Amino acid sequence: MSHASDPAAIPERPRKHRNPVWASIREILIIVIAALVISLVVKTFFFRAFYIPSGSMEQTLQVDDRIFANLMAPGLFDLERGDVVVFRDELGWLPPVAAAPSNPVRDFFTFVGLSPDPSNQHLIKRVIGMPGDTVECCAADGKLTVNGVEITESYIYPGDNPSDIKFSKLVPEGKVWVMGDHRGASADSRYHEDIQDGFVDISSIEGRAAVISWPLNRIGGISGHDEVFANVPAAVK
Repeated sequence: MSHASDPAAIPERPRKHRNPVWASIREILIIVIAALVISLVVKTFFFRAFYIPSGSMEQTLQVDDRIFANLMAPGLFDLERGDVVVFRDELGWLPPVAAAPSNPVRDFFTFVGLSPDPSNQHLIKRVIGMPGDTVECCAADGKLTVNGVEITESYIYPGDNPSDIKFSKLVPEGKVWVMGDHRGASADSRYHEDIQDGFVDISSIEGRAAVISWPLNRIGGISGHDEVFANVPAAVK
């Protein structure tokens, strides 16, 4: 016949006392590591920060604006006429820049994708012609035409003409024709006809500019102005 043990006879195990300081440090480390991992994933696959150094896209983008570009376009999302895109300067449109002095804080934020990388040359322009499009300047009233249809570009800098340079371009496969919104201050496709006839490789495009993130009074989305190209027929492939 078994007998129940007397609880009083069993010695209590000493409880381990949790160090509150170490517990707090560990939680902070977990949060920081998780934030870094998320930032790196976002930087690699989704969004990346860029800095606007010139007025070529005024008034859509101002000098010193910070933006985030959607890295899934082109790719998961298609490019469209009117999209504002960031692309690598693989054709030498820009003059060389001197290496910036090292700054540990800036380098860290660049590494996690929260600050633009000053060592990489990028440009930002608006897509006017997609592969197969015919882009011309200018119609009798001075407007651009895309596939024979005049477009009224509401985003152009006040006082600028759509273009002071005449051109007629059939956009090849795998390339786009780009122009800045400040037409009088943008060295865009019109000014680089000696390099690949002014066209930009779609493979050079990092992403579509999605949002202005700084300064605070300019936070907001960046429009592709679909209405401008609404009546343009499909490109002839």
